[in-house]
Amino acid sequence: MNLDKIFYLLTSFLLTLGVTFAELRPNVIFLMVDDLGWTDFGCYGSDYYETPNIDKLAASGMKFTNGYAACTVCSPTRASLMTGKYTPKHGVTNYISGRTMWLRHEETTIAEAVKKAGYRTAHVGKWHLAPRNREDYKDFYPTHHGFDLNIGGGEWGEPATYFHPYQGKKSVENIPPGGKEGDFLTDRLTDEALKIIDDWKEDPFFLHFAYYAVHTPIMGKPELVEYFKNKPAGKRHKRPAYAALLKSVDDSVGRITEHLEKLGIADRTMIILTGDNGGLVGQTWNAPLRAGKGSAYEGGVREPTIVRWPGVTPSGSVCDSPVITMDFYPTILNATGAKGNADHNQEVDGLDLSAILKDPNASLGRDTLFWYFPHGHRRGGATPHAAIRHKDHRLIKWFNNDPIELYDLKNDISEKENLAESMPEKTKELEAMLNAWLSETRAPIPKPVSEKKKR
Repeated sequence: MNLDKIFYLLTSFLLTLGVTFAELRPNVIFLMVDDLGWTDFGCYGSDYYETPNIDKLAASGMKFTNGYAACTVCSPTRASLMTGKYTPKHGVTNYISGRTMWLRHEETTIAEAVKKAGYRTAHVGKWHLAPRNREDYKDFYPTHHGFDLNIGGGEWGEPATYFHPYQGKKSVENIPPGGKEGDFLTDRLTDEALKIIDDWKEDPFFLHFAYYAVHTPIMGKPELVEYFKNKPAGKRHKRPAYAALLKSVDDSVGRITEHLEKLGIADRTMIILTGDNGGLVGQTWNAPLRAGKGSAYEGGVREPTIVRWPGVTPSGSVCDSPVITMDFYPTILNATGAKGNADHNQEVDGLDLSAILKDPNASLGRDTLFWYFPHGHRRGGATPHAAIRHKDHRLIKWFNNDPIELYDLKNDISEKENLAESMPEKTKELEAMLNAWLSETRAPIPKPVSEKKKR
């Protein structure tokens, strides 16, 4: 009998005695992949990319078929993970490119919550939650939001290059000294993550590893690019450089999981893996979902989501319940026994997923999710909008007064047939729910472009 099986049986026994998940206090590693496409992993349908380590992680834990990012672009989703709140509440509604948005110090971040509960906390990789072009921008870095360590987190949301020394107009900051020409950023960040795990293996820790990959610039290690150039293209995916960049992420996941096994702490470490927004069309392909990053459609927000929690998640399980970024805030608090801040907790929108992580057929008691993006996105095609998914229907409301769109995701996952006119009552019902949520969250509604021009 392997250690995971023993740990699973022991955990189940403790739960029957009334011991809570929180009392088991696992380490938590949260892996966030940047611009992750819906079908980028083998276990989610890629016919060209190779992700054996991630596929293995899914096979040993739980895979979600309806996992969602909080926004169609990166910074808002990252702020929602840190706070557990929908985007209008924390105020980061677009990717941060200037001095008007940042993760506010008034928020109680997930790192601050678990640190207070006795956890050591580290951030590795992309941050992108600090303002730009302000003298005090470094005061909003991870170490000012509850993290003991910050490796690689800075003001930029993408690197100038993935090769050492990672410098250019968009330089990667806070990389420890060392390295040599040709070193790959994903590998270097993984080296640092493994050092942290080594140093903290005797203590409970929370590691937030936010990959810069697979964000542009699309580049991979030469030997991997060459390997994929010589591999027959798939019907869905075919770009060698993107495949190489993604393969380095998969190699990193493999190194982390193998290291946990080597140290004997895999059976008490919870691993969560997901993305911040959909894959960028032109670099990858999200079909059967419509569009991708920066769009209002499913391709912009539906994300591969995998959780491995030894003793809790049944191996090889699949959950169809819709889950979203904010849910991991209360889930991690429950897992670690962290109480957080009582006032902040009252504003948290996420739900604790512990019940469905134990039994994928359990009910969360929720059937509605929301999105809010009052901006445009040049490459993704979005104009200002808000959206709601209620059970199997998804409605998109455009702030420029374009006609509302309604889709039946159960029968039309590609969002090809707009049902707004043929289902007026359903459209009216979901629009009313969405308007009520916008009012409740005090979401600023941008004026249509036509009205702005009249002024």
